[in-house]
Amino acid sequence: MARWDPGTEERLTKAALELYTEHGYDDVTVTQIAERAGITRRSYFRYFPDKREVLFAGSERLPAAIHEAVLDARPGASPLSAALEAFAQVGAALAEHIDRTAERRAVIASSPELQERERTKLAAVTSAIHDALLRRGVDEDSAKLVAQIATIASQNAFDRWTDGRGRRDFADCLDSVAASLRHTVTAGMDSSRSE
Repeated sequence: MARWDPGTEERLTKAALELYTEHGYDDVTVTQIAERAGITRRSYFRYFPDKREVLFAGSERLPAAIHEAVLDARPGASPLSAALEAFAQVGAALAEHIDRTAERRAVIASSPELQERERTKLAAVTSAIHDALLRRGVDEDSAKLVAQIATIASQNAFDRWTDGRGRRDFADCLDSVAASLRHTVTAGMDSSRSE
């Protein structure tokens, strides 16, 4: 096998998900993952620094992709629309991974360590949106709030998309969440004024 076989990372991810699902995250070792993928333990570390990162392969590219997509959003778009458009654009690229998404989400939900890593990833995404909005001329307070809201909305849409096993486009799920968000915020504002 070649030292940097292009299919190895995919095999490692598949092997890890299978093993984590069968035995639980805490009871699986790097050696077991490597063996199932058909490589040595030493070779495993050429691809991932530990057994946790195999579940987050490629996530380091997400903040930069979201940042660029926010900057590229329609010039007249509101800050929230720009952020949601960015998520719709980047989310479409996730469609190719639908087969593993639900399985990955279940493994992450089973481990506090993995949940913390997921929160770190989302914090980086939120920060990327915030920075991009500032570059678009949005004030600090609004940029921070919109970045947080957009990240939460995208996670809600991602959950709907995953639960639906890709029967709907991610963009459709995001549109539904955005509509629900608008309704909730508007209804909340109306009721607070009447009190």
